[in-house]
Amino acid sequence: MIVEHTRYGNNMITSGNEQFYYGNCEKYFLDYLKKESARNRKFKLVFLIFIACLLFLMFGFSKPMFAKADVDENIIVTQSSEIYLDKNFKENIKNKYSGSYINFPDIGIAHIKQTKYIKSKPIKINIVELNTRVNQNLKIQPTIPKTNLKSKSTVRKLAQANRGIIAINGGFFKPQSGLPLGTLVINGEILTGPIYNRSAFAVFEEGNRTYFKIQNVSLDIKAYTKSKMFNIDNINQPRMLSTYTLIYNSRWGEYSPVAPKHCYNVLIKDNKAVKISANPIKMDEGDLVLQGNKELMRQVIKDKEIYIDVKLPSEIANAKHILGGGPFLVKNGEVYVDYKAQKLSAIQGKNPRSAIGYKNDGTLIIVTIDGREEASVGMTLYETALLMKNLGCEYAMNFDGGSSSALYVDGKIVNGAVNKEGIAVSNALVVYENNPDEVKISAVD
Repeated sequence: MIVEHTRYGNNMITSGNEQFYYGNCEKYFLDYLKKESARNRKFKLVFLIFIACLLFLMFGFSKPMFAKADVDENIIVTQSSEIYLDKNFKENIKNKYSGSYINFPDIGIAHIKQTKYIKSKPIKINIVELNTRVNQNLKIQPTIPKTNLKSKSTVRKLAQANRGIIAINGGFFKPQSGLPLGTLVINGEILTGPIYNRSAFAVFEEGNRTYFKIQNVSLDIKAYTKSKMFNIDNINQPRMLSTYTLIYNSRWGEYSPVAPKHCYNVLIKDNKAVKISANPIKMDEGDLVLQGNKELMRQVIKDKEIYIDVKLPSEIANAKHILGGGPFLVKNGEVYVDYKAQKLSAIQGKNPRSAIGYKNDGTLIIVTIDGREEASVGMTLYETALLMKNLGCEYAMNFDGGSSSALYVDGKIVNGAVNKEGIAVSNALVVYENNPDEVKISAVD
């Protein structure tokens, strides 16, 4: 038998009678390798698909559903997200206020009517909950009837003049003139300063984010002339003490108030003191009148140039809007009524109430309580504070109440106001919807 040997890799393959056997082995081995390779490819493909799905799930749950992030990591809510959030918002409201009358005037806004009993006495309550995360087009802003601070109008008219969906009466005011008594800042302009450092409600807007703070407010106002630096006590407020130095501008009215005994008015135009008088001085837009003791005002007019620096507390210095009221009702999630510190003892007792607060999740809560009638006896400040805490407020404060208390919802006053319109007030807090698709046409030259 002749045996031939052929080298194939590292294997010796024998020909002759053994050739058929080894040939079949080779064919079998090659077929096996092909099948094994196919099985490996299939396994690798399944394994890669599994890893890809795992990564997708991990990435998907690391971001809020229905949302994407821009370069600044601000959440841009899509239409699907808005629908999802609104559905959850409505479900939460229905669960929280089960058995109460509930209305949804707009996306992210709920209106609830309740009747509670304290010592068998009925109390009618209107509640509005809204969340700007659910509806990012919602804007919250104080408003006044005219550019002149000494004016009044009803809450309904103030709401309708500002396309309001929701509106509530705001801070205290002088009934005769309508002058706001307390802090009022609109679009960053300080219109009036605080009285007795009372609490105020501040609205912040940062991109798509809106958030709130409630805290006591003071102003730090300093004036600088060539020879002096002195403090100024307030802006566009009545004189509380004879020693006060005050600023007035055209928001106060066409003329400054008459200077009291031992005081003078000084007209300031473009940082220059140009006129001194005990009588009212006419103010054009941009003018200031500084009112203080005669000796100080004589020095100001002599030095001619004056620079005035106004600072709010650092925590609310960047607020877009601030609306004063008081006292505190809830602080850090606990009942906290500091009516004595804020010199508001006169508003104790059961009365109609207006209040505002916010939750940690950004929900704003607006409340009115009917009072002074058989069907609703009203609440004390402590009872109102307990209500706001039970509604989930982390911080809450009192607005002007009594006959001023009025809540506007979707076209009408919904609480038991003195009349269908509510009385004329100095200011209101209005919630409106800013339509980003609204086209504004300007004149073309």
